[in-house]
Amino acid sequence: MSLIDKALEANRRYAKNYDPTRAKHPAPKIVVVTCMDPRLSDLPGILGLPQADIDVIRTGGPAVTEDVLGELVVSNRVLGTREILLLNHTGCGFTTFTDEELNAKLSASTGDASPAPMRFFSFKDPEEHTREQIQMVRSHPWIAKDVPVRGFIFDMETGLLSEVEPALERTHA
Repeated sequence: MSLIDKALEANRRYAKNYDPTRAKHPAPKIVVVTCMDPRLSDLPGILGLPQADIDVIRTGGPAVTEDVLGELVVSNRVLGTREILLLNHTGCGFTTFTDEELNAKLSASTGDASPAPMRFFSFKDPEEHTREQIQMVRSHPWIAKDVPVRGFIFDMETGLLSEVEPALERTHA
């Protein structure tokens, strides 16, 4: 049986005890942009917040793309989230290649270069990447200026979060 078939079977069991009150319109308090890495799936545990309070946007890298910015606008302006947390992590697979390298590898291995150049949003430095993300979100005109936008790196070895200081607020000693 495939994993999808197992998931469908499990869903039928889940639906028997499903709480229809969950169909109410969501009212999250915070939106978290995080990586698609499955190790970051326990956001209620990592952040100590109820699942219902967290609007989650998952993306590779995690890259703040035009699509992600659109989702942040909807989360903030339509769903009513009041804070934005950008959550990167150590050991991210997107630091292990460049876009150019992956384009070349996939073109060679498939024999089809027609999708290239694809943008994969690879990066090398998680702190600098987080600063860039903060700036992208902060500079969007439709993200309310009174909404805090903060960036963090989750340490995969310790489980601890460390805050990344935004580029504009860094002080030079």
